Amino acid sequence: MTHGVLPFDLSTVAAPMVNQSDLPFRILVRRYKTSLVYTQMLLPERLLNDQEYLEFHTKGLRDYSDTPVVVQLCGNDPETVVKAARKVVGNADAIDLNLGCPQEAARDGHYGGYLLDKKDWPLVESVVSALSNALPVPVSAKLRLCQNTPTTPDLGARLEAAGAAWLTLHARHVSARRRRQGAADLAQVRALKERVAVPVVSNGNVRVWEDVGTNAAETGADGVMVGEALLANPCLFAGITPDPVTIALEYVEICRAYPGTATIQTVQTHVRHFVDHQCGRRPWYSKFRAALGRCGSLDEIETLLRVKVQRWRGLTPLVSDDVPPAVINAVGSDNERGNTEASGAVPDEEGLDETFAALALAD
Repeated sequence: MTHGVLPFDLSTVAAPMVNQSDLPFRILVRRYKTSLVYTQMLLPERLLNDQEYLEFHTKGLRDYSDTPVVVQLCGNDPETVVKAARKVVGNADAIDLNLGCPQEAARDGHYGGYLLDKKDWPLVESVVSALSNALPVPVSAKLRLCQNTPTTPDLGARLEAAGAAWLTLHARHVSARRRRQGAADLAQVRALKERVAVPVVSNGNVRVWEDVGTNAAETGADGVMVGEALLANPCLFAGITPDPVTIALEYVEICRAYPGTATIQTVQTHVRHFVDHQCGRRPWYSKFRAALGRCGSLDEIETLLRVKVQRWRGLTPLVSDDVPPAVINAVGSDNERGNTEASGAVPDEEGLDETFAALALAD
């Protein structure tokens, strides 16, 4: 697809994150002023050779609640990457080539951030060009800084010439040992923006809403991408900090509406991030993590949040159709509990485990 005006808004973007860019999370962040979302990085070989992998990652992809969405791929073989892209392009508003993954698997497979060496630039250009010429949707690239930092805008210009409709720069160097090495060098985002004509999205140095404006002002970028800070606060782009239990329950409810699109491990990780953001230093947090790890279903996670976490916070448990008063009362009354938030004491673990078991049997 040739360059032109993009059919979506790049201003506030949710980054692709391994096992965390699931459909329910993408829907959740959209509700709070995220304009564009990415899937996690998908492996072309598995899309082509593993039907279960393909079906899992395309289930619900780009339905009415999940658009616009960018599908991110990796790889170093133009033919293979294009074949994989054709498998998913019907469920994508754009395709992105990952040129920033720092994981050891990327180093061993020679993809992601390990294609930034100048000797690999022709190969990267050929992949972007093949995708751009073969697909009916825009193609982009997300990259990190080249090891020779000042050459990064040169690579960006070559990617633009190869057909990239926009570029995203995570302004840190690749390191397999350390995911992040200091602050992102936002001056390099500005240098890239001044070099190319296509839109540029800046990734890095955002922890709170105010950082979004600071990043945009420093870089002149057309948009700001956020990753880990959105895991902690999916409402970041809306400039609000939600109650951790309320936002976790909202996410769980989306998971119910889209069954089979997030593993229980993914759900547990998201819920842990939500609670950790505001409660990670509370005396009961380690108990929460242990209890969450024992949950084997959405029902158990919901009950943990509505009953146990609320009591630990010194708040009234939240009743719902799935967690009726009888279940709440089974855990113990407020008078029996005492002020757990102040004391650091926790309700009886065994009693709640029995409650979870009862709920499981009821299913």
